[in-house]
Amino acid sequence: MRPVSFGHPNAVKLNRRVQLEYAERYGNGGGGDVTPLDPAMFEPPQGLYLIVYDDQDTPVATGGWRSQDENAQGYADGDAEIKRMYVIPEARGRGLSRRVLAALEDDARAAGRTRMVLETGTNLPEAISLYTSSGYEPCAKFGPYRFDELSRCYAKPLDRAVS
Repeated sequence: MRPVSFGHPNAVKLNRRVQLEYAERYGNGGGGDVTPLDPAMFEPPQGLYLIVYDDQDTPVATGGWRSQDENAQGYADGDAEIKRMYVIPEARGRGLSRRVLAALEDDARAAGRTRMVLETGTNLPEAISLYTSSGYEPCAKFGPYRFDELSRCYAKPLDRAVS
């Protein structure tokens, strides 16, 4: 697992793959996620972006967090928002997403963030299962998809670790 820039070529490559999966799952013709993201949002200490590489140095999983504070899209002061959690299909079932999630939580906690939040969708049941089994609970909707009926938002306090 290595910290990289959100603009790193491997991050861009994995982001394209996750966008294709979103389009496939939601049937939106390749539109993908419309959330505006910039590499600067993931620069420490305001965020972090990670890539997991396999033994052949192939990028197989990714995830990041970015700082959020109270705003008109429903975020609260102290929020750390999970973005672009993704494991390529060939590497799924190995616990990589749990490792990435735990590392992101630890880093956000160390950066002084108080709550980890994320938005996912009903067509990603594996993601919902990962988050709920990791201590995340449904919360008030936030972000660009807060009015979308397929959107689901979750939160977890960062003042404690959940095993």
